[in-house]
Amino acid sequence: MTEQEKRRRMHDLDVTVWVGKHGVDAVVEELSDQLDDRDMVKVKFLRAARGGTTTEELAAELAERVSGDLARTRGHTAVIER
Repeated sequence: MTEQEKRRRMHDLDVTVWVGKHGVDAVVEELSDQLDDRDMVKVKFLRAARGGTTTEELAAELAERVSGDLARTRGHTAVIER
């Protein structure tokens, strides 16, 4: 897959995991299950989850917790792959 195809695929993904006021802990299992079924998952970080941290920091922590890789962050959205 070329880099352009990968970017297009990430763009076309729908958000299927939302991180809210309960933080990263609340979605680790769900994200892990979704990554078992597909190779990329788009995650949205709501304002309540961000608090004093950045989307990049939260996304990196979440990717590490599910043994995944942070493919991209843009705004308050991240794509995590395995």
